[in-house]
Amino acid sequence: MQLEAEDKVVAYLNVKDLTSEEYINNHFVVLCTKQGIIKKTTLEAYSRPRANGIIAVGIREGDELLEARLTTGKSHIILASRAGRAVHFQEEDVRPMGRNASGVRGMNLDGEAKDNEVIGMIAIDSAELATRQVMVVSENGYGKRSAILDENGEYEYRMVSRGGKGVKTIQVTEKTGNLVAIKDVSEDDQLMIITRNGITIRMDLSEMRVLGRATQGVRLIELRNGDQIAAVAKVDSELHEEEAPAPSETPTDGPPADDAPADGTDVASDDDTQDQ
Repeated sequence: MQLEAEDKVVAYLNVKDLTSEEYINNHFVVLCTKQGIIKKTTLEAYSRPRANGIIAVGIREGDELLEARLTTGKSHIILASRAGRAVHFQEEDVRPMGRNASGVRGMNLDGEAKDNEVIGMIAIDSAELATRQVMVVSENGYGKRSAILDENGEYEYRMVSRGGKGVKTIQVTEKTGNLVAIKDVSEDDQLMIITRNGITIRMDLSEMRVLGRATQGVRLIELRNGDQIAAVAKVDSELHEEEAPAPSETPTDGPPADDAPADGTDVASDDDTQDQ
C-alpha cells in the first residue's frame, strides 16, 4: 500500500469474503480515534478496494485513527482512556455511515488531563459476554482482567449511551502509571508484553485471577531503569505453540569409527534412517 508522507498503518482486518452479498451487508467496520470519535460503516463500502487505498474515515484536525474492528452489528463496544476510565455501550447506538463521514462521539474526554486520550477499543459479540473478560495494562507494568458480567448476570461495566465518560476500569496511581492497553480475553488466552527497552514476556491468563473493575491490579512485569510498557498483544488460545519434544540423546562408547564425522555424529545407512 502506498502511503503519504508521515502517514502510517495503525490497524488491519481479516475478512473472509468481499464478494458475498450476504457477508458484506451483514458485517461492519467499526473505527475509533484517539479523541473518542467512533464510526460504523458496512463492509460493503470497502468491497471494491483500490491499489492506493480508499478513504475510510474523515479525521478531524488534531485527531488520529486508533483502532478498527470487524463486527456483525450486535457487538458491545468498550472504549478506554489513559486516565483509566472505560465507557460501555451497544454497537446499535452507532448508526452506519458512509466512508467519508467523520463519525460521532463515542467517549467524552472533557474535564480530564490535557494529554488524556482513548488508548483502545474492544468489540465483543453479545453471545460471548459471559465467557470474555476485559484485560487492562498500565504503562508501569500493572494490569488485571475483570469480568464483563458478574455471577448474577449484571454488568460490571455499566451499560450507558455512547458519548459518556464511563466508569473506572483501573485505579490509576503514580505507581501504576496511565493506562496503555485494553484487550478482550478468555481464560485460555495468553498475553504478550513488550517494553520500550525490548524486554518481552508471555503469560497464561489462566494464572491471573479475575479482579474487580475498579481495583489497581497486580504487577505483571518488573520494570527497571525507567522502562515502560511499549506494546501489549493477546495470543488466542487456538494459536498456542506446541512444545517440540526434547531431542533424544544416544550415548556413544569409545572413540568414533574411522568413517564417522569428527564431531561424533552417527552416520546412518539408508536402512537405518527413520522418520523423526
